[in-house]
Amino acid sequence: MTTEPATAAARSTVYGYPRQGANRELKKAIEGYWKGRVTADALRATAAGLRRTNWRRLAEAGVDEVPTGDFSYYDHVLDTTVMVGAIPARHREAVAADPLDGYFAMARGTQDVAPLEMTKWFDTNYHYLVPELGPDTVFSADSARQVAEFEEALALGLTARPVLVGPVTFLLLAKPAPGAPADFDPLTLLDRMLPVYAEVLADLRAAGAEWVQLDEPALVQDRTPAQLNAVRRAYGDLGVLTDRPKLLIASYFDRLGEALPVLAKAPVEGLALDFTGAAEANLDALAAAGGLPGKRLVAGVVDGRNIWVNDLEKSLATLGTLLGLADHVDVSASCSLLHVPIDTAVERDIEPQILRWLAFAEQKTREVVTLAKGLAQGTGAIGAELSANRSDLASRTNSPITLAPDVRARAAAVSAADVRRSASYPERSAAQRAHLGLPLLPTTTIGSFPQTDELRSARADLRAGRIDTGGYEERIRSEIQEVIAFQEKTGLDVLVHGEAERNDMVQYFAERLTGYLATRHGWVQSYGTRCVRPPILAGDISRPEPMTVRWTSYAQSLTPRPVKGMLTGPVTMLAWSFVRDDQPLADTARQVALALRDEVDDLEASGTSVIQVDEPALRETLPLRAADRAAYLAWATEAFRLTTGGVRPDTQIHTHMCYAEFGDIVQAIDDLDADVISLEAARSHMQVARELAAHGYPREAGPGVYDIHSPRVPSTEETTDLLRVGLRALPAERLWVNPDCGLKTRGWPETRAALEHLVAAARALRAELSTS
Repeated sequence: MTTEPATAAARSTVYGYPRQGANRELKKAIEGYWKGRVTADALRATAAGLRRTNWRRLAEAGVDEVPTGDFSYYDHVLDTTVMVGAIPARHREAVAADPLDGYFAMARGTQDVAPLEMTKWFDTNYHYLVPELGPDTVFSADSARQVAEFEEALALGLTARPVLVGPVTFLLLAKPAPGAPADFDPLTLLDRMLPVYAEVLADLRAAGAEWVQLDEPALVQDRTPAQLNAVRRAYGDLGVLTDRPKLLIASYFDRLGEALPVLAKAPVEGLALDFTGAAEANLDALAAAGGLPGKRLVAGVVDGRNIWVNDLEKSLATLGTLLGLADHVDVSASCSLLHVPIDTAVERDIEPQILRWLAFAEQKTREVVTLAKGLAQGTGAIGAELSANRSDLASRTNSPITLAPDVRARAAAVSAADVRRSASYPERSAAQRAHLGLPLLPTTTIGSFPQTDELRSARADLRAGRIDTGGYEERIRSEIQEVIAFQEKTGLDVLVHGEAERNDMVQYFAERLTGYLATRHGWVQSYGTRCVRPPILAGDISRPEPMTVRWTSYAQSLTPRPVKGMLTGPVTMLAWSFVRDDQPLADTARQVALALRDEVDDLEASGTSVIQVDEPALRETLPLRAADRAAYLAWATEAFRLTTGGVRPDTQIHTHMCYAEFGDIVQAIDDLDADVISLEAARSHMQVARELAAHGYPREAGPGVYDIHSPRVPSTEETTDLLRVGLRALPAERLWVNPDCGLKTRGWPETRAALEHLVAAARALRAELSTS
């Protein structure tokens, strides 16, 4: 393929870059600040240094226009809440007294004040803080941070473009504030908010901004005519302002659909669109809309969410087509690079052959620059890069790592009987009650207990060779003994072993399954200071040997109470990994399910009577467009049932989900056919319990009563009151009592207090129910 030079030089850019730093410097500085070991000035200095490092990396790679405003101490949606002055009433005093401490209070809460609700950013594993808005919300502009960071980039001699969350997406992501009518629609505040955005845009223009990017990813979802009219009004009003920079409206994660012609006709200077994956449909839609005459198009042709090397020739073909549809075409990744690790160069444990297949933020940036050069100067200017890229792609396609015939044969032989339990739920429930003998309102936790400094040190010592495997396992045994003893003393009914041996709920299993790769430095921000290392799903999946049986059996030997076996479900194993892009997700999910089924069967054979298969990502991975959801939910729920379908009726299967809009998937939750489900409910005040009740959910459920992402400890009275809300939706015979999520990130003092209060609340309500 030969591409002629573009008529005007194509520029390269990205929408955002990982924030945490190569060694998670931001995480360490923020957590040090929370603990009083780092001053506010030192934290700000660390943040400023990371921003400079990111911009310089981009500039050195050849990026023509760097983003500003994408950096955040915790969350970019929370930053937007501050920018528009939408501080919840309960946090205003703290923000006024100390803006930094007040900011973190909104994110994490305090002992006396609850934080903002947290949920997933579209279909990613990034979590954002949900804005709270009501009819009385008054907006006010505060552009100080956005202007200051833009000026920092200018001071380095860089061409910069501020990036803001767009007004429509911000309002569509918001929820009614406490005290507001439940049916209040935050989008009705658009006319009140637009003057605030106009003021922020004017401030950025005064600081020297030529372009400002307004991110509107909510527009890739199905939108009503009224919502599309709000888009038309928003950009009609902002577009005619005279004191503003040029506007680039960005969407990503899927096809823009019915919103595309609305934005194409808006009086703005540019659009940024995703042309990867399902969003490749944007190409046809753009042509059908008549292109973007007179506008700038930023083409996201490098996948910003996955880690596979780009097919440069395919991307150049897309870019060549786009040249005929817009006055000017620039090149970018499909979304912010926040969702991928920083650099493959530091990965020393991955085979060099496989490393050639991978592209993290640094490599994706260079792909963007290469494509812009090829578009501007023709393929002859990037001949060496194209040749190397063809070689890398062929190496992966032809590698035996990606194909295991025995795994594929087993997956092809799955039958309808394999994905069904042998007895109906009523029969199973009776058998489980007789077998387990649990009280009314049984208490349990989600699985993990605090990962202490001693435990982390032991893991680091093992990696460094300072202790041997025997010494490390002795530490694990000691941790399990302590966790079991605490749970027995506290009075929990169904125990867990605490997962002391696990570094991460996906990575732990990925390291024990064929077909997965683990990184050493591939950190990605999940929320706030929480970073994860998603494993890489590179080939066909199988389980060489049991993964959890040994430690679960050891924990069960320490107590007569049931100890749950703990597994991560197949959908979550995919969602929280970087998945292969060379076969359908459904095929990969079936392979993972079969590997996990072997583990479930071995746990049951070892005497484990309660097995939890966590699927917190079931809602997260739900396609953004309704038309695509039925097919996804069909294979996703089948994969769960394939994992659990082989156990006896008296073995109780649990699942767990957290931090998502569960109302969208209640039928799918039912279709999992789990005996018990535990869900996040504390921040949302038992909303999920009401959603389950409205659906007529027939099985047992544990809506959470302790928000584990906040340092505050709910009192016994608060927990009791929340349980009473749950009891108004679900009968006591089907209600469990548990935290929202695992306790890995909490400290032992707050964990002890919160679980003691949880057990006390359950006992108090049992006593009330027994006498009523």
